[in-house]
Amino acid sequence: MIKKSKNHLNSVNENYFEHMGIAFNVGVKMLLGGFMALIHGIIPGVFQTDASNKIKELYEFINKKR
Repeated sequence: MIKKSKNHLNSVNENYFEHMGIAFNVGVKMLLGGFMALIHGIIPGVFQTDASNKIKELYEFINKKR
């Protein structure tokens, strides 16, 4: 497990805390996008494009990191 973690950190060129911060940031954005999609499902007039915009934002961020 430790070796896999070290290999992964090396492959993304980040230290542990950089990686943790980025992963937490992405995770929070995913939760926010999911929350907006759920609310949009209940009340179609709100968050009409927010969840899909969040997906696009994350896609661009992750692909830029690679």
